[in-house]
Amino acid sequence: MRDNIFSLAYACLSEYQLDDKLSLSEKTAKTILSRYVGITPAKIDCESIKPGRPDKPALIAPKNLPKRNIQTIEGRAAMLHSFAHIEFNAINLVWDLICRFQNMPMEFYLDWAQVAAEETRHFQLLRKQLNQLGYDYGDFSAHNGLWEIADKTAHDLLLRLAVVPRIMEARGLDVTPDLINRFRQIKDEETSLLLELILDEQIGHVQIGTKWYRYQCDKLNLDPEVTFEKIIREYMPSNKSKKINHEARLMAGFSQSELQYIITH
Repeated sequence: MRDNIFSLAYACLSEYQLDDKLSLSEKTAKTILSRYVGITPAKIDCESIKPGRPDKPALIAPKNLPKRNIQTIEGRAAMLHSFAHIEFNAINLVWDLICRFQNMPMEFYLDWAQVAAEETRHFQLLRKQLNQLGYDYGDFSAHNGLWEIADKTAHDLLLRLAVVPRIMEARGLDVTPDLINRFRQIKDEETSLLLELILDEQIGHVQIGTKWYRYQCDKLNLDPEVTFEKIIREYMPSNKSKKINHEARLMAGFSQSELQYIITH
């Protein structure tokens, strides 16, 4: 008998033991991508869904996170930890997306299972780098901002697709090149290459978000660019730096008019 895709996704989301979660995430993504799964809607109480996570890291307000110098080993480790925390949240976000929204085509779930596989691999690679510096995931505090956005968009697939991949994750496309250069300046080529890999695959993740955002707009008979501008006004902080990664965002499916609006917002 085939496993139910939504029950599998919920099991990944709710698992809180870190190593078990990573193993289960890898296995589940592989199972879904093999297409040997059923997509009959499953009874999942979406209102009570909570992402499983280990006891550490401690979650604090973003403003309380200490600033660190990446020229020190502790500073580099803290930066790697923050990247790993983003990837950990990304794993939970994908499994939440799959088990929460159960009325999409199979291609939707295949796309996001591929994203889950890559986010899991990113986390493992970052954790390995962290271990090489004498630290592990959970050794530094972190914030819960990304999951708070997930809660705010839990009721609306269109909103989730606009905000998480096309606003939150797309911001990573803008800032990662500078981070790569900072690590290269301190002769940490291994981390630079890892961040380049993550950036390259993150473009694909945002592109998948764009693809399904536009699918949902078409389904609801909404203009995707007009709708996105409205969502940006509510969910995207003002772009004070006006600096965006044009090339990466175009590869991820943004239109020129969307980019212009983001710059001037």
